[in-house]
Amino acid sequence: MTRGARRGTGAEGDAGRNDAIRVRVAGVRGSAPREVGAEMIVTADAVIGSIGGGALEYMAMDRARSMLAKGERAATMDVPLGPEIGQCCGGRVALSLDRAPATVPPPGPEVLVFGAGHVGRALARALAPLPVRVRLIDSRAEELAQAGYVPQTLTALPEAEVRRAAPGAAFVIVTHDHALDFLIAVEALARGDTGYVGMIGSASKRAAFLRHAARAGVDAGRLTCPIAAHAPRDKRPEVIAAFAAAEIMAALMTHARVPA
Repeated sequence: MTRGARRGTGAEGDAGRNDAIRVRVAGVRGSAPREVGAEMIVTADAVIGSIGGGALEYMAMDRARSMLAKGERAATMDVPLGPEIGQCCGGRVALSLDRAPATVPPPGPEVLVFGAGHVGRALARALAPLPVRVRLIDSRAEELAQAGYVPQTLTALPEAEVRRAAPGAAFVIVTHDHALDFLIAVEALARGDTGYVGMIGSASKRAAFLRHAARAGVDAGRLTCPIAAHAPRDKRPEVIAAFAAAEIMAALMTHARVPA
């Protein structure tokens, strides 16, 4: 059973509909938060993408929604990024706003987080605002219930979700059961088309899994174990999640060319 949905800034929003305005960075002078060509799509109740945040983005959103309300088809803005709008970049940005067919980034790669314990929940929350489709998977309804808004799947056979995932997906294995960890990891590594396969654990757990994978005839060379190995010696789930999220995104941006 899958439930939950991405928040309003997700890639599956109202993009591509006629009641959307594309806001595009058309020109930059001096320092600016985004490059020429950066886009966001604005509808009456959602925003997809970003042109750099801050007052600049809020001004563009207001102008886009005014266009929607008035039926305007095109407009331009020339915005100085100085103290008068509360930004300190110091440059100047030209924006074009139109109803042309929007170039919306395709949905990002899937990130399947197996295990809804403390680390799994923290990791799913850390990944939720990033350009990926995160899903938290567990067989325990009571653990998933604590995850909040993140998309989640309750299943007695989490390994089956590995087979259903799209090519280029990331698999992060942080369950409460070593045997289940090994089962999911073997399934993921056997695919050969993954963007990332990571498993929480220690050096001894990694060594045990390598022996297990060898017996199963699976190449474990692409396994990252432990995840977030470069994190400081801090066991707080949120700290582990922050380092793991950065590690996963770096791998996916290399493998799947996630749009910046």
